[in-house]
Order: sequence, then C-alpha cells, then structure tokens
Amino acid sequence: MSDRARLNEQLDFVDEMDKAKGVFRRSHLVGEDRNEDDAQHQWHFAVMALILAEHAAEPIDVGRVVAMGLLHDVVEIDAGDVFVYDESAKAEKAVRELAAAERIFNLLPPDQARYVRDLWDEFEARETPEARFAAAIDRTQALLQNLRTNGAAWREHGIVASQVFALNEQIGLGAPALWAEIRARIERAVDEGVLPT
Repeated sequence: MSDRARLNEQLDFVDEMDKAKGVFRRSHLVGEDRNEDDAQHQWHFAVMALILAEHAAEPIDVGRVVAMGLLHDVVEIDAGDVFVYDESAKAEKAVRELAAAERIFNLLPPDQARYVRDLWDEFEARETPEARFAAAIDRTQALLQNLRTNGAAWREHGIVASQVFALNEQIGLGAPALWAEIRARIERAVDEGVLPT
C-alpha cells in the first residue's frame, strides 16, 4: 500500500469518527437543554482516565485506558446507543456492535484496524486491569452526569436505587476507592430523594 493510500484510509476513519457527535446518549448535560453525545462522553472519559488513574485497583497503562475510552463507543455510530438499564434492548446489542466494529475499524489500514479492534475487544471482555479500570471510568462518568443533573435520566426512565447499585458495583473491580466514593454519593442521592428506592 502506498503512503498516500494509507493516509486516505486513515482520513476516512477520522471522518467516520466525526459521526459520534450525532449519537446522543441518555445522560443530560449540566445546564444544557440536550443530552450528551458520544464524542463528549469519549472526551470526558479520556480526561477522567488521566486524572483518576492513581485510583486503579492494579497498575495500568494509562495511555491504553485513554485509547479504549476514545474508541469503546465508536460502534454506536452504526449500532446506536442502548440505554444501560434497558434489558430488552441489550439482547441484540452485541450482534449490532460486532457488525459495526467490523465495518468501522476496517476503514483503517490492516495494522491499525487490528490495533483498534484489539482495544475494543479488550474493553468489552473486561479481563485486563486496563479494561476493568476503563469500565469503571465509563460507568462513573454516566453516574456523575446523573448526580450533577439531579437524576434527570434516572427520573425520565423510572430508574430506582436497586438498579443503580446492581449495575454499577462493577466499578469496584477496576477502582475500589472510586466505587466507595461514588456509592456514598448515590446513597446521598437516595437520602435526598434524587434517586427513588
């Protein structure tokens, strides 16, 4: 492959990534009249990973975690966002996301396609310290959005405390101290009536 052909494949992928700005999540933005988009989530995830890395349960490669954060939801360009508490929608999620990963990552030259696909697979499997920490950051980011908006998405979708605790206790696998703090904040939200029981 020529250098120019390689560059054009890379630019095609970069252009495709811009579509993440049009994939809206359930999380509300603080002080805004719209929901967060995937690009904003990915940016916030990357910043959080850099700042909170010292709280990982095990030593991690922070750069790898940041890369996972920037790529983990790219598949939603094709597959769409699935609300994390919607059990019926999750049934087909894996199939749609796998097809999206095949299409989107393969826009890149083969060596880079394999690299980003490996990162995505690693994040999904949650078997490495980096993937467990990345999953903890991913869940924490959404929780903080809900807490800062007085539970807007929770109220909108009828989510209760038991669902929030059950889904998010996995944060402790990647960052126990982070989970302890977030759990305390969720408990405070319950006490204040922000999150119903």
